[in-house]
Amino acid sequence: MSSSDRTQPNTPYYPVICIDGPSGAGKGTVAWRLAQDLGYQLLDSGALYRIVGLKAKQAGLLDDVEALDEDALETLTKGLDIRFSPSESLGRVDIVVNDTLIGQEVRNETVGGYASQVAVFPKVRQALLALQQDMATRSGLVADGRDMGTVVFPAADVKVFLTASAEARAERRVLQLQSSGQIADMAEILTNIQSRDIRDEERSTAPSKAADDALLLDSSALSADEVYAQIKSYCQQKGICF
Repeated sequence: MSSSDRTQPNTPYYPVICIDGPSGAGKGTVAWRLAQDLGYQLLDSGALYRIVGLKAKQAGLLDDVEALDEDALETLTKGLDIRFSPSESLGRVDIVVNDTLIGQEVRNETVGGYASQVAVFPKVRQALLALQQDMATRSGLVADGRDMGTVVFPAADVKVFLTASAEARAERRVLQLQSSGQIADMAEILTNIQSRDIRDEERSTAPSKAADDALLLDSSALSADEVYAQIKSYCQQKGICF
């Protein structure tokens, strides 16, 4: 179902909340809390290509990188039933694919490489667009990504573009890595974030940008609770009942 179909007679209507913005701005945490409080589905769009890449690898479709079969990848993608649900741990999302819980391996760098191999195919991108839009036909939805409010759900009830300075996001990443016992290089992380921002904003397909009707919120100097409170208040103004 496309976003325009959401207004058709006799079509079940479910609210959609889009939280877009760059990595490290706090989208995942606020989306998790909204989904928990509202009892909505959660869409972690950043995981979708990783899921397709992982499943394609398991199916042997990535064994010959010189002869990847776009049609086979499209068929595989269309056959995936993907569901996200907030787990009991703050910010953690459980991913269920075809009724099987997918572990955290989907987040590692190896699977990230698989994701980059499948993401180049237009038929895969189109199949994932349809999959995401279909999620809005099941129940209320909180969608976390970079183009949710501009491309995937342009008719969403609530659109928020959550950002933060590159420096603030780099500091958060350093603290995250250090808290897990890993070594973190602030300068390297900042450079990587700045480079990724440029790629995301300048790409020709679905660039990262705020929708014209989105609430713009800079989280650089805000706590997670303050960000959530502002977005919750905005959702209430838009008619979302908590």
